[in-house]
Amino acid sequence: MSAYDPAQMRADCAEVGRNLRLERAARKAASEPSPSLHFEDFPRDLPKREIKISDAAARLAGALHLHLD
Repeated sequence: MSAYDPAQMRADCAEVGRNLRLERAARKAASEPSPSLHFEDFPRDLPKREIKISDAAARLAGALHLHLD
């Protein structure tokens, strides 16, 4: 049997699937309802993070003629 024997590759894939618990995850996903797509079901609005530009980055951008505002 060579390293690329299809039967051995299939057995390897099946073993990986068992180790990753894909079958259990698939059953769980199939048995649970899908998540809502409606905004009112997720009412919180998260603020965007503020990006801070250090003096060193601003000097480097200036030397490269980039404009960081």
